[in-house]
Amino acid sequence: MDLIIIILVLLVLLIVFVAFIYNRLVALRNRVKEAWSAIDIQLKERYNVIINLVEAVKGYAAHEKSVLEKVTASRVAAMGAKTTKEHAEAENMLSQTLKSLFAVAEAYPDLKASANFLQLQQRISETESKLYAANRFYNNTVKDINIAVESFPINMMASAFGFHKEEFFKLDEAEASKAKESVLVKF
Repeated sequence: MDLIIIILVLLVLLIVFVAFIYNRLVALRNRVKEAWSAIDIQLKERYNVIINLVEAVKGYAAHEKSVLEKVTASRVAAMGAKTTKEHAEAENMLSQTLKSLFAVAEAYPDLKASANFLQLQQRISETESKLYAANRFYNNTVKDINIAVESFPINMMASAFGFHKEEFFKLDEAEASKAKESVLVKF
């Protein structure tokens, strides 16, 4: 009789342990989704501001068509990205094309002085800052779930329950700093 009680207690403890680990993995996965949602919101804001910025520049710099087309194409590519890696690559390319757009704007004093253009520059700068904060939060949550999924004995349960490592969102921080500097041009 004592052996049966011991076995039942061990079985209950095992069930509680598995439930605890499963719930922890679910919580981590949901934090990753929440963190990606924050990035997605900032990316959408960025896309909206960029299209307005392109329209503002278009009126002043009609002959700079190739730059405007590159920015628009980069924006479309970024919006169409599916995986985290594709998003990161597309966003880094978009940052590069934004730098060229701001370089074009430097050649047009009337554009640089335009209140609409200045407001859009400020919005881009704010969005970039929020995007990089969201990126840091996302990558920290990805790190947490990846550590859990790879740690013993959780890794055995994670694979049994279908949990897997997540991809980091790698924005080029050096390029981002340069892009933000070009956004915050002193007039």
